[in-house]
Amino acid sequence: MFRQIFSALASEKTTVDQAFGDLSEMLDHGVWMFQRANQVLHSEVPAEEVHDAIYERDRAINELERSIRRKVMRYLTVNPGYDVAVCLALMSVAKDAERIGDYCKNVFEVGEFYTQGFHVPRYHEPLDQVSEQTTEIFRMVSSACRESDEELARKAVEVAKQARGTCDKVIQELFKEEEPVKLHEAVAYSLLARHYKRVIAHLSNIATALMGQLEYMDFVNGDGE
Repeated sequence: MFRQIFSALASEKTTVDQAFGDLSEMLDHGVWMFQRANQVLHSEVPAEEVHDAIYERDRAINELERSIRRKVMRYLTVNPGYDVAVCLALMSVAKDAERIGDYCKNVFEVGEFYTQGFHVPRYHEPLDQVSEQTTEIFRMVSSACRESDEELARKAVEVAKQARGTCDKVIQELFKEEEPVKLHEAVAYSLLARHYKRVIAHLSNIATALMGQLEYMDFVNGDGE
């Protein structure tokens, strides 16, 4: 609905389509970064093999956010006073996509700096499940963005809520832990739960906008920055 509303209001639909194309490209870069970061985390690929590409993708995401901002400002300049709220919402979800890149980079850094492996199944198994769910949420949000599919966006929000709950539970259990867990491993679990949760929250925020529920953005998707 978000894309349909915005496109219907714009006098230059090509510019709007380009802006949504930029958003889709940001999400594509984000899921690539997320998948590579998790491969490093599980020692499937060496960190040095993907380090430069991770940071190049992050810079590309940043430039795409600036591109969306320029397109929105150009539209508002040509159409002053027209539907500022919707335009600001597009800029807001672009910021969400930009923050996703930062948190994917953070996941990569956990794998780069912590190399001792994961040995406590009650923590790494739920986090592995969250990682898989996050990849699926990426897919759903990207498709919902390209196809203006509100039902798929709604499903993404539902899966995101469940995954965020798992992240919260991992952190809570770490605080209540009575059995020995090596310090660096416990820190890695905590950081991953936090970074995964933030990636998911920003994806959920984009999905919320795609559902047309602009008034709920930043309020229903977890804790703030």
